[in-house]
Amino acid sequence: MPFPRHPFAIVACVVVLIATPSYANDASPFDTSELDRTVVPCMDFDRFVNARWLAAHPIPADEVRWGVFDQLALESLRIQRDIADQAAKTSSPADGDIAKRQIGLLYRSGMDTAAIERAGITPLRPTLDAIARLKTPNDIATFLGRAAADGQSFVFTFDVQGDYRDARKQIAAASPSALGLPNRDYYVDARYAAERKAYRTYMIDLLRLGGDVSPERSADDAFALETALAAVTPSPVEARQPANQFNAVRATDADRLMPHFRWARYLAAQGLPADAAFSLAPPAFFSGVDRWLASAPPAQWRAYLRFHALDTAAPYLTQAFQDAAFAFHGRALTGQQHDKPRWQRVLGTINASMGEAMGQLYVARTFSPEAKQRAQVLVTRLLAALKARIEGLDWMSETTKARALAKWEAFVPKVGYPDRWRDWSGLDLSPVNYYANVRALARYNHHDAMARVGTPTDRTRWSVLPQTVDAFYRAEDNSITFPAAILQPPFFYADGDDAINYGGIGAAIGHEATHGFDDAGRQFDGQGNQTDWWTSDDNRRFNARADALVRQFDGYAPLPGRPDVHVNGRLTLGENIADLGGVHIAYDALQAALKADPAEARRRIGGFTQDQRFFLAFARIWRGRMREQQTLVYLASNPHAPPHERIIGTLGNVPTFAEAFQCKAGDAMPRPKSEQVRIW
Repeated sequence: MPFPRHPFAIVACVVVLIATPSYANDASPFDTSELDRTVVPCMDFDRFVNARWLAAHPIPADEVRWGVFDQLALESLRIQRDIADQAAKTSSPADGDIAKRQIGLLYRSGMDTAAIERAGITPLRPTLDAIARLKTPNDIATFLGRAAADGQSFVFTFDVQGDYRDARKQIAAASPSALGLPNRDYYVDARYAAERKAYRTYMIDLLRLGGDVSPERSADDAFALETALAAVTPSPVEARQPANQFNAVRATDADRLMPHFRWARYLAAQGLPADAAFSLAPPAFFSGVDRWLASAPPAQWRAYLRFHALDTAAPYLTQAFQDAAFAFHGRALTGQQHDKPRWQRVLGTINASMGEAMGQLYVARTFSPEAKQRAQVLVTRLLAALKARIEGLDWMSETTKARALAKWEAFVPKVGYPDRWRDWSGLDLSPVNYYANVRALARYNHHDAMARVGTPTDRTRWSVLPQTVDAFYRAEDNSITFPAAILQPPFFYADGDDAINYGGIGAAIGHEATHGFDDAGRQFDGQGNQTDWWTSDDNRRFNARADALVRQFDGYAPLPGRPDVHVNGRLTLGENIADLGGVHIAYDALQAALKADPAEARRRIGGFTQDQRFFLAFARIWRGRMREQQTLVYLASNPHAPPHERIIGTLGNVPTFAEAFQCKAGDAMPRPKSEQVRIW
């Protein structure tokens, strides 16, 4: 999706969705006492469903948002904490379970604050010393290559991905990663003056902790160079476009774009052949980097690199570094009041660096093979509803429709957990040196990524973690992924009626599948090749509908008292298309399930019809609120609309919602028929 960020009942729940259940009473998994009966559903359905719950569940001090996903994510972390605690106590050189042993060592080192304090800044000293020796553009370019080989990304990342021209193979790819603020607007827009001031203060504090003798001057140098790099960094809207994500070159082509860099040398540092093809995108960013590489004083580059080395390392160093990082990244930027407890932060490191190892242990504890098999049946049902939607489109030509169905046929559903787990052989961590462990994992993972360059694409490979409360679509392999951690209430219920389950996980499945046909996903075929498979007329009709959705969401101003701050309809377009399509697809699938049992279709539960309960469940899974500062960051950089706007903006375009709640002309929620957007 991704969604904004105990599968115990999945087996029975999926059975509920496959066969109509019988009930001894009206007990159900939707607590109707949560509803705010003072609100008319057709005026503000989010408030009707969620206002009382939100009032009773304020945002915790160590969070920047709170809702269903956040609750489930915390439960997932608690399970992982128990796993990590046990691994830390029992792991030993004699332990034959490599993944468990390495998790234990990493967790133990991360929780050993006394050892971290004793180490001070010493673990980072080799990197800082290397930066201090940089005198020329050639020195800087060489450093960037060596740092990348060590798993340290400065200015841009270098990873592996599917080849947009031939999805059957993997290719290396360089992409922008130069900024410490959420996007380029933060460097120049008057609305973000306070954030810029806080960022400079953070730079000074971190540089001083790092031993800089002139931290104010270094901070000014670093910020000036970063501002220049921001000017050539694509905006979030631009970054979403596939045209800005892939640009196949070889070293000679890249050298013409960046004559001060020497790409053959960079590739060799990563263990790749000098003539290897790779992606360098977007070109304007990299030509801008080269321009500043040649013209910015080396002292300015040293200040920029020194600060980013410190910023990246801060979570793994002494408490003083962690406090400085939280003061900016947490309190100043997002409004978070207190840092998360240390065990959560260390688990974050585990999930970022060896999350699949944790996922293997998590799944063994929480999610059975039988649950996976039955969840796959549900995914199949929702995909069938999508196919029927495509076949019934009145605005798409038969030519494009045939190609859309071919893409539908090529979907790769991934449910629960991978069929094959990653091998962690050769990884050697320490029980006492946290930062060294983080660096060792960064090198290990980078070498693993470079080893996949040039190999055939494995479309069954997972790029997300089973313990993640989220769901995903990936255009480069046309896959939809539903991790184990999301396959639980309030998405799945063992004792739930069809309407609740289809409105929950059903809408999420439909959402992900629809991403294959949103404004970005539709630019790829069923194998993951970037190609235009639309007729010009269909392209025009799609864009007209998409543009109408952009205009709708552009009109939302989520922050009370800030009418100048709006949702970016273009940035959120893909997610808004998926939300809308997901509701339609899941509703169709529900009707197909109820058609087999007319009595069940007519039955009310908790006073609500099946259709009404479907929409209640949909609104509940998006319940949530954010701090004002986090909302500003979210609106500037996140491809999702805020929770309230996702609910009302989507359902305002759904005629069956208005019918289910008998909305009247003049009600705020439903849009007039002439303004309703329907794409899938």
